[in-house]
This record gives sequence, structure tokens and C-alpha cells, in this order.
Amino acid sequence: MLTRPIPSTAEPLPVVGIGTWQTFDVGADRAALDQRREVLSILLEAGGKVIDSSPMYGRAEAVVGGLLSDMKAHGKAFLATKVWTSGEAAGIAQMQASLAKLQAPAIDLMQVHNLVDWRTHLKTLRAWKERGTFRYIGITHYTEPALEELAAVVRAERIDFVQLGYAIDERAAETRLLPLCAERGVAVIVNQPFGSGSLFRQARGRALPEWAAEIDCASWAQFFLKFILGHPAVTCVIPGTARPEHMRDNVAAGFGRLPDAGQRERMARHWAAG
Repeated sequence: MLTRPIPSTAEPLPVVGIGTWQTFDVGADRAALDQRREVLSILLEAGGKVIDSSPMYGRAEAVVGGLLSDMKAHGKAFLATKVWTSGEAAGIAQMQASLAKLQAPAIDLMQVHNLVDWRTHLKTLRAWKERGTFRYIGITHYTEPALEELAAVVRAERIDFVQLGYAIDERAAETRLLPLCAERGVAVIVNQPFGSGSLFRQARGRALPEWAAEIDCASWAQFFLKFILGHPAVTCVIPGTARPEHMRDNVAAGFGRLPDAGQRERMARHWAAG
């Protein structure tokens, strides 16, 4: 799989990972867990690493931790999760719980979820990074109106990662945040690359353009993901899925050619034309 360097360290990070919102919030049902195990296996076997979760996602952290433990695969994963509460003491308790649920002595990336009480939590995140509990720290949001606040934090604070929403039909981040992240040396993780699934509804019945083969693209999922990965400021994209066949499709976007700036504009024009 293709990789991009994390700007703060130059560590290479595979460009396609997975998000776990809704899709990994399952109980002890064996069939459901086996399906998620296969999804993670496909990601890791393809060379992907980033698995993103949050306490907001119900049982997702515990499911990920349990599956990785069963698979003896913690060493292959880049674990990212978040703190999503207000107050220093509540944040510390929540992050300690995340460490236990993920069954990890350390977490690769801890993020402040949706900017909730970010000033308080960044102090704790920096202290825990200093002692090795977290390797990287960052902030997240998913809505377009939040881009300005994300940008303000990037300007004012030294962080390693920003996670944001970005898709072929939701391009505000291109002007309002991605150039700033490139300038400040901040890695970018993209969530909601399929517009919460709306892109697939719109793609139903539409044929993939023949010229998509020029960027080694064989499906609409790969088309949408490669459009995002073609932007040089994007480090990794984390589409969510619980279906193995969709995971195979998604990870394929991390291989082969990516579109240059001209090809990305062609892709956007083609999509907008309907």
C-alpha cells in the first residue's frame, strides 16, 4: 500500500485505514465479531494500519481491542482514538478506559473528539505524549462549519494530526484547512469520504468513466477515495465498513496511481455533471 509521511516525524503511514463509527458497535454475537475480524484482517494484510475509534462509538473500542488481541495483531495496527468529554478529571478517566478497552499499553494517536473542551484536554495529551502513553496527538471534527475552529487550533497549537470531513462533493477543506495543515506540518486524516454514504446512492446506475483506469481505479469507492488521496496534504483516509467485500474494495484505492491536480479536477467535473 502507498504511504505518506507523518510530517512531525516522517514516519510512513499507509494511506487507507478504517473508521469504526456504527460499524464496530456490536456485542458478543460470534457471527458479527467474525465478520469484523475478517474486515481487520483484510486491512492489515493489505498493508493498512490505521484503525480509528472513540468512546462515542459505543462498544467499538472494546471490539477492536478484543479482536486485535485474539489476532495477536496489536503490533501491526496504528491505533487512533479520542477523548470526548468535558473536564480534566473526566478526560483522564475516559482515556484510561480507552487504553483498557483497546488492550494497548500505549495508543498511537489520541485526538480531542469534535473539539470538545480541547484546551483542557490538549494539556493532558501533551503530558501523556511526553511520558510515552500517546505517540501522537490531534483534534477532530466532521462538519464544514467546524473548519474555521479547526484552523484556529492548527494556527495556535503544535499538534501532529487533524481529522476532518472531506469528499468529492464536500470540498471546503481544500481552501479552508488543507493548505494550512501542509504549511504547519500537520498530518490529515479524512473521515466521511463517502459523504455519509450519499455518494453511493447518487452513483447507483452510473457507469464508472473509462478513463478511471488511468489512475488504476475499478469502482466508485476507489474513485471517491483516490480523489481524496490525490490531494498532497491528505495523509490517510478512514472509510468505515463492516463488510469484508467493501474493505477489499476500499484498500485497493491505496495501490497504483493516484490522480494529479488536473485529473482530480476532471474527476470532480465528471461527478458534478451527473
